[in-house]
Amino acid sequence: MSERKITVSFSTLLLIVGAVLLLFLLWQLRSLLVVLMIAVVIAATLAPVITIAESFRVPRWLAVIGVYLGLISILTGVVLLIGPTVVDQIQKLIRKLPLYLEIVGVLVQSWAVRLGMTEPQVLEQLNRLFDLQALTAWAFRSSQELLIRSYGITRGVIGGILSLILAFMLSGYMLSGSDKLIKGFVSLFPAPWDEQLLEQVQPMSERMGSYIQGRIVVSGILGIVITIGLRLLGISELALGLGVIAAVTNLIPFFGPVLGAVPALIVAIAQGGWTFLSVLLLFTLIQNLETYVLDPLLVGSSVKVNPLYQLLAVLGGAQVLGILGAVIVPPWVAGAAVLLDNLYLKTKPLPVSLTSTETPSLSDSHKSEKNQV
Repeated sequence: MSERKITVSFSTLLLIVGAVLLLFLLWQLRSLLVVLMIAVVIAATLAPVITIAESFRVPRWLAVIGVYLGLISILTGVVLLIGPTVVDQIQKLIRKLPLYLEIVGVLVQSWAVRLGMTEPQVLEQLNRLFDLQALTAWAFRSSQELLIRSYGITRGVIGGILSLILAFMLSGYMLSGSDKLIKGFVSLFPAPWDEQLLEQVQPMSERMGSYIQGRIVVSGILGIVITIGLRLLGISELALGLGVIAAVTNLIPFFGPVLGAVPALIVAIAQGGWTFLSVLLLFTLIQNLETYVLDPLLVGSSVKVNPLYQLLAVLGGAQVLGILGAVIVPPWVAGAAVLLDNLYLKTKPLPVSLTSTETPSLSDSHKSEKNQV
């Protein structure tokens, strides 16, 4: 048998070494890459407002400054208006949570006895299930793991705040000089890729921005509805805090609504069975409203990504970047879907049908000759 020799050219070896060094460099700069990802998402979200301002002949740099000052003013006003009440109610919820969990445990044991589950082993399992220390430790470990993944990228709480400020500053710079930045970036690619990528920037920005805009609007609507609903159902003492928790967690697709409903359900079940059933019905109706009305209208129509891929994006983002990844990775997947759709799927050659390639039959040729005669 003849031996096969594997030869590697110098250029190929140089390319491999360069790729390894590039990956190592990107890993060392992962904190900066996450900041850039956040900045791009923010810029894509605010780009339509800048475009509307430009339509009134406002200079782009002035429109960017005005939009950011308006956004800061709105956020500051909201924080000053409801911030103290929300903080007070959340602190009250944290203080009363052990009592609520103890009441839930007693209720579950009484229900188990009524159903005939009086075996000591079953009651012991229920006690373990609603053990306050075990639940607190589990919740702490789970939240700590998610936060550590985010903190590992942003270098702690202070680093996270500074990274968020830096992302806002970078997004403003991107919006003010977007044309030059985009043209400079795509010029790095050879022709005809540079022109093709330049054509995809606008649809990618619209897809990513529409996703975040839709999630913010849906979360705001649900937060208001949940706050009003809890007030009407008799949980006015903690309604605003629980509504804000539900609105913030709702920014995370799929799992956010469930996480936001858990604190309200714990408070409701501690106040009685009818209150619990009413709150459960409220969240069920809201979840159906979001799933079948708001998400398809405000988010699904703009994202155009299979829900399975959105779920994988949330899980992958949370696995790598924690809570931060669960929020910012899905819009990037939506933007990548634009590239995949426009540069690959729509340009794939269609399979040639057999009927178009087969030779004409004898009868067809006979008919054509007859017509010519």
